[in-house]
Amino acid sequence: MNPNVSNAAALIGRILLAWIFIQSGFGKLTGFEGTVGYIASKHLPLPQVAAAIAIAVELGAGLLLAIGFKARWSALAIAIFTLAAGFLFHDFWNADAAQKMGQSINFWKNVSMTGGLLMVFAFGPGRYSVDKA
Repeated sequence: MNPNVSNAAALIGRILLAWIFIQSGFGKLTGFEGTVGYIASKHLPLPQVAAAIAIAVELGAGLLLAIGFKARWSALAIAIFTLAAGFLFHDFWNADAAQKMGQSINFWKNVSMTGGLLMVFAFGPGRYSVDKA
């Protein structure tokens, strides 16, 4: 494949992959109390700390991934976060019948995004990045 096409695809893919995390992190930042309340509703410890970590990973690492700075490590951090969030917040196996399908979709979406993030970790961000890997 043409290296320019590969690198352009890596850039577009990185931005598209990062966008959901940037958007979600910004939403958590601007709706901090709601985020804390949602985390607390799942009976997780230290919901304020967990919310701050979620914002740092989603918004901070998401922006780093998008621009391609420390992209491999940002992708790995987001991958771990996303897989953990899937198990903690989208546990479809415990959901009632009305929620089961939606939670299942969200869980497997998280698993799928983790796969994409691990590809960035494994192969780097491409040439069109701050890292230029």
